[in-house]
Amino acid sequence: MRLVLILLAILAAAFPALAEPTFFAARDGNADAPVLVVYSSLDEPLARPMIRGFQEANPDVAVRYDEMLTGELHDRIVRETDAGGKTADFAFSSAMDLQVKLSNDGYAQRSDLPMSDRWPGWANWRNTAYALTFEPAVFVYHKPSFKGRKPPASRAEFLAYLKEQGEKVYGRIGTYDIERSGVGFLFMARDQEQFGDIWTVIQAMGAAGVKLYSTSSAILERVADGRFVLGYNILGSYAADWASRHPDVGIVLPKDYTVVMSRIGLVPQAAASPELGRRYLSFFMSKEGQEILSRELQIAAVSPEVSGSNTARTMSALLGAQLKPVPVSPGLMVYLDQVKRARLIARWNEVLRTQ
Repeated sequence: MRLVLILLAILAAAFPALAEPTFFAARDGNADAPVLVVYSSLDEPLARPMIRGFQEANPDVAVRYDEMLTGELHDRIVRETDAGGKTADFAFSSAMDLQVKLSNDGYAQRSDLPMSDRWPGWANWRNTAYALTFEPAVFVYHKPSFKGRKPPASRAEFLAYLKEQGEKVYGRIGTYDIERSGVGFLFMARDQEQFGDIWTVIQAMGAAGVKLYSTSSAILERVADGRFVLGYNILGSYAADWASRHPDVGIVLPKDYTVVMSRIGLVPQAAASPELGRRYLSFFMSKEGQEILSRELQIAAVSPEVSGSNTARTMSALLGAQLKPVPVSPGLMVYLDQVKRARLIARWNEVLRTQ
């Protein structure tokens, strides 16, 4: 009996149960309404305002929302397509590299939409994969810990701060664990491209006893209550949400350069109802959809038609060349190469341990 329980535990770990999809009935009350199937890495509660807005504009469509991890989203679309079956009508994921890989490998179909020609060039890969959000990597800091002084506003200032403070901030710096966080790995890869002295910064963080986490909330929680004084390369959308609810959380967009990542939407090649997928993607790109994203989800909008502080348009006007959006292109797949990925992670771990 004990052996059976052990085997069951191993199987459960190897094949985790998928979360139950959430169903949103058509607003017109038609029980036989067509169903839009969405695979998404965005938490379902955050997705509700967008689904509500879409259904208000399309009351004759029901929605099935499948929330899943980014890796499972990619693998499930590939698996279902390769088996000759149908898959989601729309896929939305923060794993930029995996979404572009789906597009590059023929698992996404072209979607020529009303906003396609007006979408920023960096955010549109051949009308197949579209960046739908604009999310900078920021420094977050504990405001009470910086009374009487400004927080670091560049990587050079961050490095100087770590060297100056020494033991005072030991164990009170947080960032992503790039082995477990896809966003953290993406930001680190861009740091390596943008900043020639980045490994000196990583070494200084290691000497400062940096703590590594796979989620933004784990770091932001510790900055909010003062356990941490600083968080490095934190996803701005989550930081803004925390700052709106925790007045001790401050945010800095690094002035040397600010990497910007995006969540990518696409219509899979084997979508059961591709026209519904395109209808949802079109709503996501519309002025109304992008305003919901910016206003209600607190995630910056990409559309040049949307104004307000939480938009790419306003940030670009204020910060210009400081912003470095990650282009939606096959270049994203470089670090899917397992050898290159392993090499970067190995160097990261080695430098963090170097005192």
